[in-house]
Amino acid sequence: MAISQKSADFLLRSRMADAEAGDVEALYDLGVSFSTGRGGAPVDLTEAHKWFNLAALSGDTRAQACRAEISIEMTAREIAAAQRQARAWLGQGGQRYAA
Repeated sequence: MAISQKSADFLLRSRMADAEAGDVEALYDLGVSFSTGRGGAPVDLTEAHKWFNLAALSGDTRAQACRAEISIEMTAREIAAAQRQARAWLGQGGQRYAA
């Protein structure tokens, strides 16, 4: 069953709002969405790495494993970009409950 673009956008916005509120599960879900294209998200390993990294910082072991798995397919430059994006997100007040 295909998901409409409108539904996919709503799902991503909803999970991002949950992530901003400190929901570690939402961080992990965003990583899965961007690594697999689930829910209509574009496959973007840099974006996926960022979300898995943020979830891993909160102790999510699934996110740690997923981050390591997708890192194999990424260049050092892509990983560095993902890490910069994660730091920027934290610096903007994201994930208020980061460990």
